[in-house]
Amino acid sequence: MDFDETMPTDSASGESKPRRQSENSTRPAKRTIPEKWLIASTLIATYFLCNFIFYKMGLVQKSTLQTLAGLIAFGMISFLIIFKAKFNIHFHEQRLKLPIIIVAFCYMLVAFYLDPATQIIFTPFAFIAIAYAMYRVRTHTLSTLVGCTLFGFGIVIFLHYRQWHNPALLKLEVMHFLVLLFTLPLFIFQINKIQHLNRILRKASRKIKYIQADAKRDVLIDCFNRRYMVAALEEQKQIADENSSPLCLAVIDLDHFKKINDELGHLGGDEVLRLFSRIAQENVRSEDIFGRYGGEEFLLIFPNTSLLPALNTSERIRGEVEHFPWDDALEHGVSVSIGVTQYIPGESVLELFSRADTAMYLAKQGGRNQVVVEEPVVEDNQPDLFPEILELDLPERDMRFGMTSF
Repeated sequence: MDFDETMPTDSASGESKPRRQSENSTRPAKRTIPEKWLIASTLIATYFLCNFIFYKMGLVQKSTLQTLAGLIAFGMISFLIIFKAKFNIHFHEQRLKLPIIIVAFCYMLVAFYLDPATQIIFTPFAFIAIAYAMYRVRTHTLSTLVGCTLFGFGIVIFLHYRQWHNPALLKLEVMHFLVLLFTLPLFIFQINKIQHLNRILRKASRKIKYIQADAKRDVLIDCFNRRYMVAALEEQKQIADENSSPLCLAVIDLDHFKKINDELGHLGGDEVLRLFSRIAQENVRSEDIFGRYGGEEFLLIFPNTSLLPALNTSERIRGEVEHFPWDDALEHGVSVSIGVTQYIPGESVLELFSRADTAMYLAKQGGRNQVVVEEPVVEDNQPDLFPEILELDLPERDMRFGMTSF
């Protein structure tokens, strides 16, 4: 039942899809640095475009537009140099979102000072600038920034009235100031709630990751557990079918483990399992998948591996276990019996496992402390599926069982 090949289903269509595809489809993609620059550049370009439209409508002077273009170019080049030279790594917030929005507010205040009509653009883009940094800058810092911005806005209003003595313009600018005065603090208050929720979600996400990691591991002996190995074997079967790549499986069982428990006690038996797990994982490749199937039985999956390399690795593990300096209290040391087989395209995972398990029991019946390969029975139209096994110079070859022992 562990090896039933059920997969997640798409609730909309009811069709099953591989676990690997299901997980990848829900994994959020991280933005690249060019994409982040594109987002920031788009916001800046939008602000400049609004000013350009106002210029075409005769509301903004050409000199204001030219000054704004020069400031934007200077700011972007400056930040580009900072990031290229990696000066940003010396700051706590390496994305420098706070300096970016400070510069943005300064530029908008300069534009407002040069042309009062840009105050119409100032209000919405003030909210956009704050939202741009809401996940990286703390609310009390944003509150300070908003307070300084409102103070700067008030200074510009004062300078405009002192320069032009225009009561109508003063009323309009004071109205915009009041709108900012009442809405920006409320916006910061909402951001505080969003940041609090974001922190809760991040903490929950970390806990879920820890739970997922623990769900994959056998904590007692530090290797993958039964559930993960069953899922991994199903997944590797799918990959082998999709890519027509070889796949091998080894079933490993510690010999006379009951005697080991009797001689060392259960805690000593657990230590033997831990040491064996370490030995096995030190003698496999990074892409191989090793885990505990139950009790003293383990599985070793060899992705994209033909039978001969899988046999060599299994024999190396067997030899390392046999010659390991085990506890002197163990009268006969520790050994393992290993059954190995190769996947036949189109067969079920249960058939693959059963064949490897049969080979392991043949190893036990043959005297233990050996590796036995159960050769798959192939169809006549697949004569070259396992050519290397025919070329092995082996001590013993039993054609009745289709198996080879070392």
